[in-house]
Amino acid sequence: MIVLGIDPGIALTGWGIVKKQAEPQLIKYGCIRTKKDQPLNQRLLTLYKELKQIIKQYQPQIACVEKLFFNTNAKTALTVGEARGVIKVCLAFQQLPMVEFTPIQIKNSIVGYGRADKNQVQNMVKALLKLDHIPQPDDAADAIATALTYCFYNPELA
Repeated sequence: MIVLGIDPGIALTGWGIVKKQAEPQLIKYGCIRTKKDQPLNQRLLTLYKELKQIIKQYQPQIACVEKLFFNTNAKTALTVGEARGVIKVCLAFQQLPMVEFTPIQIKNSIVGYGRADKNQVQNMVKALLKLDHIPQPDDAADAIATALTYCFYNPELA
């Protein structure tokens, strides 16, 4: 089973493709980048088009999206919420099932501790996938962690 993990954002949306098997295997990862100088609607369109292309290229069977969690900046939360909406519409048009995980669920699944810091999660992604380095940028590593969470939460669906 091929799993697409997504870490939503407006400037950067991280994505990771993981093959679910006894030992999960990283296939590819990256970030969808949008330009700050573009209007929001154009940035959202870029996100939609690039995500659609990733789905077409790697043909995942499921997408996993990190749930929105903000406790300080309402403006950022609203913009990321719009990006999440575009992601959900894209997944729906591609008829790709979707699950969502909270940051605490992801940290718990990857590190074993729901309050782990970003560095601990990234180091565990590296260790679990037997990588030489931590995937960069951080958004891509977070997306991979989201895909791995699905692998660990659903072992019977391999």
